[in-house]
Amino acid sequence: MTGVTVAPDGRIFVNFPRWTEDTPVSVAELMPDGSTKPYPNEEWNGWRNARMSEVSPNDHFVCVQSVVADRRGSLWVVDPAAPNAEKTVKGGPKIVEVDLKSNVVKRIFPIAADVAGPASYLNDIRIAPDGKFAYLTDSGSPGGLIVLNIESGRAWRVLSDDPSTQFDPSVTVMSDGQPLRRPDGRQPLFNADSLALTKDGNTLYWQALTGKTLYRIATSSIQSADAAAHARPETVATTEPVDGLWTGEHDEIYLSSIADNAVKVLNPSDGTVRQLLTDSRLRWPDTFAQGPDGAIYVTASHIQDSPWFHMAWTDKNFTLFKFMPSDANTVGSSREPNRQ
Repeated sequence: MTGVTVAPDGRIFVNFPRWTEDTPVSVAELMPDGSTKPYPNEEWNGWRNARMSEVSPNDHFVCVQSVVADRRGSLWVVDPAAPNAEKTVKGGPKIVEVDLKSNVVKRIFPIAADVAGPASYLNDIRIAPDGKFAYLTDSGSPGGLIVLNIESGRAWRVLSDDPSTQFDPSVTVMSDGQPLRRPDGRQPLFNADSLALTKDGNTLYWQALTGKTLYRIATSSIQSADAAAHARPETVATTEPVDGLWTGEHDEIYLSSIADNAVKVLNPSDGTVRQLLTDSRLRWPDTFAQGPDGAIYVTASHIQDSPWFHMAWTDKNFTLFKFMPSDANTVGSSREPNRQ
């Protein structure tokens, strides 16, 4: 489980990408009893790797990476359509908007091959407060940002193959106190991944997962393809490999620390970072979301325990946690978040 989002009415949605094996559900609503229900229906979740020649990729979830509920009644689903994070399925990369009131797909935004190429992997998404634009990271090759004009349906790449969206070869991803390596000795090299948008929608933050630099840009400078061609990112702070970013109520930036099984908070005005909480169960803290009561949710996706780095899964205890920012202790905390 990588993604989580909480709608304004408190409904919780999660997603399961097809990475190391097939999965029976791509997008699910978390029910009050803890069970999951395919969302918006079973048909949209009907893709199977073994039946890929029989199931149309444009109107089924192929490999969903993230879900985000906006404040306008929609759930946005990011489908990079790249099982095992490899080559994209032709016609599959898309953004799907689901109406949360009717639970019916409202609109499908196909992402053309010149924007999401064969080695692309659409990753995270943020929706502008006015509902006019969606911003995404592409952690595939080449790394980059993508802007979607929601009204026209047109999308374009931003900072594609720019140093700000590429992995940093000098960075080593750590887990359990050791460098993380694949069975053949390779280290994970992930490009632009995590994404955060300020509450006013004016500033976008991102960084490569295999990286240690947080960047930002004014959204006004990338809201047209012509302007985006001249976009220049700004360095914010030195960080560490993180998979998730989230903007707090005062525009502080939450970071999911892979090495420390922790949640940290960065002050973008001076670049200082403090550890908010840590928990041994937060193995590869991945995606953040915030509920209407202010609680912050975070998934533990256990990527370091996957067959990418072992012969088989060593821990499949995929779990969703939540905590109240005001209740979390400060640096050095071992406070455990509430288990959902």
